[in-house]
Amino acid sequence: MVFNPQKPFNELPLLPPKKDLETKPVLKKTASAARSLASLNGTKDSLPNSAILINTITLQEAKISSEIENVVTTNDALYKALGTDESGLDPQTKEVLAYRDAVWEGFNQLKKRGNLTTNLLVEIGNRIKSTDAGIRKIPGTTLSTSSGKVLYTPPEGEKIIRDKLANLEKYLNTDNEVDPLIKMAVQHYQFEAIHPFYDGNGRSGRILCILYLVQSGLLDLPILYLSKFIMENRTKYQKLLLGISKSEKWEPWILFMLEGIEITSNDTRKKIMNIRSLLDQTIEKARNDLPKRVYSKELIELLFVMPYCRNQAVVDAGIAERQTAALYLDECAKIGILKKQKAGRENIYINVKLYELLSK
Repeated sequence: MVFNPQKPFNELPLLPPKKDLETKPVLKKTASAARSLASLNGTKDSLPNSAILINTITLQEAKISSEIENVVTTNDALYKALGTDESGLDPQTKEVLAYRDAVWEGFNQLKKRGNLTTNLLVEIGNRIKSTDAGIRKIPGTTLSTSSGKVLYTPPEGEKIIRDKLANLEKYLNTDNEVDPLIKMAVQHYQFEAIHPFYDGNGRSGRILCILYLVQSGLLDLPILYLSKFIMENRTKYQKLLLGISKSEKWEPWILFMLEGIEITSNDTRKKIMNIRSLLDQTIEKARNDLPKRVYSKELIELLFVMPYCRNQAVVDAGIAERQTAALYLDECAKIGILKKQKAGRENIYINVKLYELLSK
């Protein structure tokens, strides 16, 4: 097989690869990556409310993952958007929030169905782009440099794409005694090489990575995100993907992905622990400095679920009636836990220290 970037790669080999994937360097790196991932998974219970993870770790992943596809928004726009009607949002912010929703919808569906399927992948892709386009049917998709040089042309023809996705689905759900972390790297290449959608393939593929780790029992919640590592190593990432397409160079690609798992696991664990530490400090300050009628642990936790908090969020959480919700948030602003900011007709209360932590 001679790879030609100008022609549809309809000869993309099916999985599993025929080469030995579990080389000594790969097995050694797999062990250290697995330790870091297990340590991250053990951190999930550090936070009292999983919604804190959804609106912090997951939202940051959504932002960075979307940036890789040139969908750019700001932390300020994202956090202001939480808990509001999305009809007035700019398209980029909407798309980033759609990515976050796709992560959790995929996670919930995986829990219901028990395994990853082509239909679920299509649902994720459609959710990201807020479309019902599904699998590519029209030819002409290419991956090119900014100067227009074609680097890769994915398979064409809906039947061919569906056949390759069916093979990928079988690989994801078959125990062939290969370590799940190695399989994650293999399936990520295959999904990106199939490139089944008109748009959103990179984001869908990165969500598939995390869901596969959940399906494999290595993570209980979808809280490992590779986008920052891929963004920082984008040129190498693309080069290694092409290396498999051109000459089946699997080992450097797998080592790269394992390195990403290890680094990202360690970084995410540190961030979660820093959020936990800040939460504890904030609870202590609030307990000491807020009026007794205002303080509650539930109120402080809400400020970590909603880094930009509105009166309505306090009401919706059942913490206070509408007439006293603003009073509660004003008291938090008085002691420096929040910063009050005017936003149109209403006020927004910003958890500044949390915002700064997430923006690093």
